[in-house]
Amino acid sequence: MSAPRRLLAACACAWCLSPTFAHAATLQISPVMVDMAAEANATGITLKNPGEKPLFGQVRVFRWDQANGDDTLTPTQDLVASPPLIQIAGHADQLVRLVRTAPAPSASEQGYRVLIDELPEADAAPTSGVTIRLRYSVPVFVEPAVDVGQPRLSWHLSRGTGGQAWMLRVDNTGRRRAQIAAVQLIDNAGNAYPINKGLLGYALAGRQRHWPITLPDNVAQNGPLKVRAAVNSLPAEASVTVE
Repeated sequence: MSAPRRLLAACACAWCLSPTFAHAATLQISPVMVDMAAEANATGITLKNPGEKPLFGQVRVFRWDQANGDDTLTPTQDLVASPPLIQIAGHADQLVRLVRTAPAPSASEQGYRVLIDELPEADAAPTSGVTIRLRYSVPVFVEPAVDVGQPRLSWHLSRGTGGQAWMLRVDNTGRRRAQIAAVQLIDNAGNAYPINKGLLGYALAGRQRHWPITLPDNVAQNGPLKVRAAVNSLPAEASVTVE
């Protein structure tokens, strides 16, 4: 993995510098996911500061892909954020324009991530406590001119490395991403094994995504398994291949 990707993977959404915390208002973002049509050259997201004090931040765009079952982020100029540095007064809004500089994809949608990092005020005095700087990540999908249809998913369950955990793999052979949430496995006896209640993650178009999950050792001994989940906010059910 390259240095920029290792850095992005290692960064948390907040940095803690000492046991004392200085709380700040949380940035509000709309929309929380962006779809760009093939003919659209620009779109925008609105950032709102609900607090009293100004918020400062940096906006960057990364190409979002998946390799070896995990997410990868690569700096790109295919989609440019303007302005790249923001200062939002208390109770004010800031429109960030996303301008496409590359042609639309030809067959499958292309994913991007807009990362918004809160920054300290340039002339702010040092503090003895912790100031939590948050990172926000907004998914952006640029559509091709052709109809991409729906995601085509296959579900697989296997033992993880060393046999210590189970690994859930989702293969998406479609041309549209799958946002996967509210996942549970059901065995042949009707026993349900909840995996998560909220968002599990995304399987991008033409990619596969892996998640380590906790299940009983004998979960696959009661016959076939099936999965129930919300895929792109719609209920879905499918068989699971145990490997």
